[in-house]
Amino acid sequence: MPVLSRQLLFSIAISFPVIASATNGMNMEGYGPISLGMGGTSMAFDNGVAAVMNNPATLSLMPEKKRLDVALGMLGPDVESSAGGVSAGSDGDAYYMPAVGWAKHYGEWTVGMGMFAQGGMGTDFSGNSFMGNPAQSAISPVLENRSELSVGRIVLPLTYNAGNNWHFGATIDFVWAGLDLKMAMSENQFADMANPASQQAGRTSGSLVDSFGAMYEPFGGTGVRSLDYAYFDYSNSSDYSGKARGNGFGGKLGFVYEVEKGFNIGASYHAKTWLNDLETDDANMQMAVNIDTGVAGGGAPSGSYVDSLIPLSGKMTVKDFQWPAVLALGVSKQVSERWQVAADIKRIQWADVMKNFTMVFNADNVASNGGFAGKEMTATLFQNWEDQDVIALGTAYQVTDELVLRFGANLSDNPVPDQYLSALFPAVTEDHYTAGFGYDFSQSDMVNFAISRAPEVSFTSASGITSTHSQTSWQLMFSRLW
Repeated sequence: MPVLSRQLLFSIAISFPVIASATNGMNMEGYGPISLGMGGTSMAFDNGVAAVMNNPATLSLMPEKKRLDVALGMLGPDVESSAGGVSAGSDGDAYYMPAVGWAKHYGEWTVGMGMFAQGGMGTDFSGNSFMGNPAQSAISPVLENRSELSVGRIVLPLTYNAGNNWHFGATIDFVWAGLDLKMAMSENQFADMANPASQQAGRTSGSLVDSFGAMYEPFGGTGVRSLDYAYFDYSNSSDYSGKARGNGFGGKLGFVYEVEKGFNIGASYHAKTWLNDLETDDANMQMAVNIDTGVAGGGAPSGSYVDSLIPLSGKMTVKDFQWPAVLALGVSKQVSERWQVAADIKRIQWADVMKNFTMVFNADNVASNGGFAGKEMTATLFQNWEDQDVIALGTAYQVTDELVLRFGANLSDNPVPDQYLSALFPAVTEDHYTAGFGYDFSQSDMVNFAISRAPEVSFTSASGITSTHSQTSWQLMFSRLW
C-alpha cells in the first residue's frame, strides 16, 4: 500500500466537516448507527466499519468478505446561557458530519480504512446578546462569542482471527483538530487572571501583559483608567476546518473473545493522542479601554480620558490540546435467535488532558500594534475536568428477516466542574436515550438509522452564568456487503 504523507492526509481530512458539540464530554455517545441505536454499546459485537472508532477487533466478526459503509450524522445541541435575569440562546444548533469506511477479509486478517468525526464542542452567541458587551460600556462592541472545536480521524485498522475464539485488532489513526474562538472577557476576568494574588479562573502573563500593566491604573500604572473588555478573535466561516489547526496521531487496541456461541466479551484501549499545537498566523485581539488622551497620543498624561479601542494582530497558538485515553469493556449476548442484549462500561480520562486551556498570543512586530508590537501574552483558563465513567446498555430485536429494531441508554456524569464551567464550552450533557433500526434491502444492500436524545441539564458556574444544554442527534448509514 502506498504511504500517504502527513500533508496529504491533512488535505484529505479538512475536506470533511467534523462535529462541534458535546455528548460524553466532547466524545460522541455512539459511533455508527448500529452502536448508537443500542446506547453506544460496541465492544463485543459486529457494528460495521465504525468498529475502527470503537473496538477494532469486532471487524474480525464481520461475516461478509468486504463491506463499505457511507454515513451522515447530525448533532443538534440546544444551548442557553443566562445571568442576572437575561439569557441568550446559541445559534449553533445543527452540525452535520459525513463518515465513510471500508473493510475486507484476507483469510484470518482484516484490513480497511475509515474517516470519522471524533467529537468536539461549540456554541455561537450573537453579538446582540448580553454576552456581546461584557462591560455594558460606552463603546458598543456587539461582540459575537463563538467556539467551535472539531476533531476527526482517518483510521487504518488491522485485525486477526487468532483461533480458539480469540480476535485481536489495532489501528493507526491520523488525527486532525481545528478551533474557532471569539471570546470576550470582562475587566473583572482580566484582573483575576493578571493578579497573582487572585487567579481563581485562570492566569495570564508575558511581555504584553507587563506592558499593559504599566499603563493600567488599578494595578498602579499610568494612562489606562479601566478596561471595558478584552476580545480574542480567531475564527473562519468554513464548515470544514477551524482557524487554528493541528494534526498528529493516535491508535487503538482491542480484543473479542467468543465465550460460547452468541456470547462475547470485548475490550479496547484508545491511546491519548499525539497532536501538535493548534496554530493560526491570522489572529486578532482587541482591548476596549478608557485611556488618557495624552498617553494615547504617545505623550505625557493630560488628565483627560476617552474611550478607545486597541486592536492587535498576531499569531495564536493553543498549547498541547490532546484527546484523552479511553478504556472500555463490554459483553454481548444473543438471548434468542432474534433477541440480542449488550452492555459496555467506559472510562474517559479527561483529567489528563483537560486540566488547562492555554493560548499564546504573539503580536505582530508591525507599526499598527504600537507599543505592543512583538510582545507576547500567555492566557490559561483553568478546566480541571474529571475522568468520566460511561455505562452503555442496548438491545436489538430482529422483527423480520429484513427489519431489526434497536433501543438503548447511555448514562454518565458531567465531567466539567461547576467552578470552571464556561458558556463557550458547555460540555455538560449526561444521559442519552437512543433508538434505531436496520433494514436489509437484499443480502448485499442495507440501511441503518439511529436517533439519540439527551434531556436538558443545567449547571451554574462560579461567575454566576447558568448553562442549560439538551441535544437531539441522528445517524444514517447505507452499506454494501459482498
